[in-house]
Amino acid sequence: MTVPEERERWTPAPPAMLPEPRQPTDERAAWFTYTAAGDQIVWSAALSAMIGRPPAEKEMTRQILARYVHRDDHAKALGSITEAWTSRHTVHTTVRLMRTDGGWFDVDCRLEPMMSSDGTVRGIRGTVRDVSSRERARRESARLTRRGETVQASLVEPDPATGLLIRARFADEIDRALRNAGGALLVVRVQGRQRPDDNAELLHQVARVLEEHVRPEHLLGRVGPNEVAVLYAGTSWRDAREQSRVLMATLREEVQAWGGLVRFERDAEAGSHGLLIDAEQAWRQSREAERSLTRLAHPVPVRDRQGSYRTRLADALGTDRFTLYSQPILELQTNKVTRHELLLRVLDEADGPQSPIQVLDAAERLDAVFDIDLWVVERAMRLAAEEPGLCLQVNLSGRSVGDPRLTTEVEKLLDRYRVDPAQLTFEITETALIGNLSEARRFADRVRDLGCGLALDDFGSGYASFRYLRLFPIDLVKIDGEYVVDLVDNPQDQVLVRALVQVCQAYGIHTVAEFVQDEATLRMLRELGVDYVQGYLIGRPSPVPPSRLRGA
Repeated sequence: MTVPEERERWTPAPPAMLPEPRQPTDERAAWFTYTAAGDQIVWSAALSAMIGRPPAEKEMTRQILARYVHRDDHAKALGSITEAWTSRHTVHTTVRLMRTDGGWFDVDCRLEPMMSSDGTVRGIRGTVRDVSSRERARRESARLTRRGETVQASLVEPDPATGLLIRARFADEIDRALRNAGGALLVVRVQGRQRPDDNAELLHQVARVLEEHVRPEHLLGRVGPNEVAVLYAGTSWRDAREQSRVLMATLREEVQAWGGLVRFERDAEAGSHGLLIDAEQAWRQSREAERSLTRLAHPVPVRDRQGSYRTRLADALGTDRFTLYSQPILELQTNKVTRHELLLRVLDEADGPQSPIQVLDAAERLDAVFDIDLWVVERAMRLAAEEPGLCLQVNLSGRSVGDPRLTTEVEKLLDRYRVDPAQLTFEITETALIGNLSEARRFADRVRDLGCGLALDDFGSGYASFRYLRLFPIDLVKIDGEYVVDLVDNPQDQVLVRALVQVCQAYGIHTVAEFVQDEATLRMLRELGVDYVQGYLIGRPSPVPPSRLRGA
């Protein structure tokens, strides 16, 4: 029987260009002496072994300091030597020393003044001990502490008015339920009987009623300006209908309320946003039919949902359900308001202007946002034409930026209203999903050729930040207000904002800081080199007169 040869063992070859591993430190004392006479320095063989070479005979002490002490510790080392010399007392310090291979290590250094017979200091004797392991552990502990202080403890973000989950986190929980089990989703629209515009108090009241009557295993969330939702994960359709009926009866004793309930099965085609849209459409049917609850045994087919939403959107655009607000932006160099951002608002039937986030989110996911963006762009052109000196920033969704129709429409509108293109800056939201990067780049290049500006909104909040700076000819970046609102008291945010500003300066891009609410933040942003600021300190959003938004 032939014994097969043993397979040759493979071991990775060591990298060719790396320095030799550092040898263990000599147990003998590592020391050096410096004497002022002749500016001489001598050190022991043990210190030479640590560093990797002895000092050159003609090398001056300042050269040695610059070469063998870590540059960030130069001032600390000089200060300790000066203190020992002038105070005539022993001084202890910890610094980093450089090795000849380019690496560095930590040492505790004991500096003793050497006295002359006449009582003057003639030099310094230093005793050095390698403490790299201790300092490495200390730095790691400090790093972990900073990480713990700067990482958000939980993704479960409560809504400030109600304490319930915000829409984005609630949608995550719907998706989890879709993966794990069937269930049902209830969305309730509420309105006060006496003061329909008192949203904060109303929602707080409704949230407390829901928490009292909803089972602990069912999740609650605020999913719209006046909408709250209940997720019945793993609940039968029969139980969900009965619990919703009882809940709506209880709520309607306190406030005006209409509910929409939709059933879903595990791994259903409709995702969380589709189910939310279906439930929201169902409560509207309840209000129109003057009943408390509308039930949908199955989610709406995707094509029907999209068609229904487009119809609603067209109706909103045709009946002036949208309006614009403007917010001033201050240029820090001149200390003057030099531009305004246009902000879209949705006019609710009972509650006045509302944030469009919910509407835009649904419209973007259903590929129905182009008409909204075009409505805003046209009104911006009209405003710019009426005031030739007015510079406006116009938000665009990622879907529209990637839509080939947008470039053509912008050119037509510029020609129709005879607007100076330099008055307009188009903002791309960094967190938005750009459907077609090639078309988006074509749009960006074309509007820049026409003379318009291009801005990147919410910079730092999404994964694409720095990639977009290379992909698009960005003129201006808006630093996400999350990093500005607590800037003065948060050193980590200060480091991040400083870094973002430096990156933009290197790329030749102006910066705007959002959410500026006090003078201290404004002063710090000036020091960090930010070009523009906006926020409540500069001016709150104010409505653009409706007469200026309607066509002739």
